[in-house]
Amino acid sequence: MGRHREFDVDQALEAALAVFWRKGYEGASYTDLTQATGVERPGLYSAFGNKEALFRLALERYNEHYLAFFPDALLKPTSREVAEHILRGVVELNTRYPAYPGCLGVQGVLAGSDAAEPVRQALIEMRADGETSLRERFEQAKTEGDLPQLANCAALAAFVMAVTHGIAVQAKAGFSRETLEAVADQALSTWP
Repeated sequence: MGRHREFDVDQALEAALAVFWRKGYEGASYTDLTQATGVERPGLYSAFGNKEALFRLALERYNEHYLAFFPDALLKPTSREVAEHILRGVVELNTRYPAYPGCLGVQGVLAGSDAAEPVRQALIEMRADGETSLRERFEQAKTEGDLPQLANCAALAAFVMAVTHGIAVQAKAGFSRETLEAVADQALSTWP
């Protein structure tokens, strides 16, 4: 009969998420993870698997708990409101926690060792899925007459995502919320 777990799995996952968010995948050591979670290495392995599996679970939690503004934005009535909701949500999220500013999805593994390549690919896929959803929403807006017929929905989605990723990088570098809100305002000022 296995031993009963003596820690809250959700709390441990949230603590691991915070470490990955602050330090990225490769920057987060098992010592960091055990100190943050209060769970020794064997307990982490038993509950979550290896570091990559733990990161993937943390990324899933991040998507579910912190990026809810993105699918909500896709339900807005106009393409401009979609873009505005995303940009405002990104500014808010990326500046919400002073201890770990920026975006896990952008900074988790921008560059890394060959061993981190599967994690880097998972993050690329996550960002691509978001851009695809946004492009599809803009295509719907174009069909409905909300965007001009000459609008390039793929380029527009890529633009919004590029701005959101830039906001994440600048937030990590310490830019103020006010500055990042001004960046969002500037991007929205050119909306077709």
